[in-house]
Amino acid sequence: MAAKPKPLSVVILAAGQGKRMKSDLPKVLQPLAGHSLLAHVLDAAAALKPALIHVVYGHGGDKVRLAVRADNLRWVLQAEQRGTGHAVQKSLPGIPDDHTVLVLYGDVPLIRTATLRNLLALTGPKSMALLTAKFDSPDGYGRIVRNARGQVTRIVEQRDCSARELKIRECNSGVLAVNAKLLKRWLGKLKPANAQREYYLTDIIAMAVKDKIKVAPLIAPTAVEVQGVNDKLQLATLEAEYRRGRALELMLAGVTVIDPARLDVRGAVTCGRDVVLDVNVVLEGPVQLGNGVRIGANCVLSQVQVGAGTNIRPNCVIERAQIGKSCEIGPFSRVRPETTLHDGVHIGNFVEVKKSEIGTGSKANHLSYIGDTTVGAGVNIGAGSVTCNYDGVNKWHTEIGDAVFIGSGTMMVAPVKIGDGATIGAGSTITRDAPPGKLTLERSSQKTVEHWQRPVKK
Repeated sequence: MAAKPKPLSVVILAAGQGKRMKSDLPKVLQPLAGHSLLAHVLDAAAALKPALIHVVYGHGGDKVRLAVRADNLRWVLQAEQRGTGHAVQKSLPGIPDDHTVLVLYGDVPLIRTATLRNLLALTGPKSMALLTAKFDSPDGYGRIVRNARGQVTRIVEQRDCSARELKIRECNSGVLAVNAKLLKRWLGKLKPANAQREYYLTDIIAMAVKDKIKVAPLIAPTAVEVQGVNDKLQLATLEAEYRRGRALELMLAGVTVIDPARLDVRGAVTCGRDVVLDVNVVLEGPVQLGNGVRIGANCVLSQVQVGAGTNIRPNCVIERAQIGKSCEIGPFSRVRPETTLHDGVHIGNFVEVKKSEIGTGSKANHLSYIGDTTVGAGVNIGAGSVTCNYDGVNKWHTEIGDAVFIGSGTMMVAPVKIGDGATIGAGSTITRDAPPGKLTLERSSQKTVEHWQRPVKK
């Protein structure tokens, strides 16, 4: 029978200032793929279902706490930054001795939950686990020192390395998992005997070896997974890696991606069969695309569900909306939050829809605004028509029944109701309810002024 896993406490070190970012925003709040660096790490940690996540914060303290909204968090203030060992030590009073402690970093956003699970599997009462990585250019990383039998004996920070140690390509990621009781004992023995006069967490490796606790290394599948972010160049590099990885996932799932280098996926995206994504598409999850959906170039979809067979033409922005099956949207359309388009709806060029429900088979193909409106089935809304929903203080509702024909250039001044089957003459300003099945129009008399001459410039 397999041993029952120990309860897990996760410690995320997020107290760094990030001077090289040259930004007023704390380093761990810098955005990557639409979420902060820290949010990415929290997602990976939460998937492990720990008893508690301890976030050690310092620089930008209140900003960090206010920006992160997550359950199961304990905030630990490290007012004075005295090294990674000191940071972990600050979190230990809230961690029981029988827990396994997993140490993560708030500026290492691409760490994968699967890798962390493999790491935790190497821990036990007589072993600790250490995540390492092999770099072609290991500059800036602590080196993993092994003995002749390949066993890890210690970690040396780069600034303390000898010339021989600088040639080592296997590096420390900083991520480790260990029994809490052992960790507390070793951290109590740390001394700042290094060039920076800091308490290094990495010094516990040598202590573990001395105490005959096995140090079990796990080499990360890719080096990018454990790379930290210290400046905007590194941030952009990891963002590109994230985009590449998400595009690869979608293509392996059967999505046609016209140019993987020009697809930006942020958050959860699920796709049916035969989905096509053209260039410069941005998907801000959660996004759900049904079978046969086609997204044209330069489109942004944020928190959207799109039904099967819908075609979204180039240069559209769709936010927090429900799109039915076999719809045609765009080009140059905007669908704003709280909008529902039923099956077969056409929203054409330079049409904006906001907080509205549009029934099956209805069309608004040109230069119109539909806001705070309920539109029935089989409606045709002519070019240049507007639901005038705002009086300067309040928003008012417009109701358009089934099979209504709205002539071009119609202003519908809400609140107003247009009955089923009504026809509204082009150029009308409708301020009162229009009865069903009738032609309603409102026009001033047309006049021609005789003997009028256009002014001429001198």
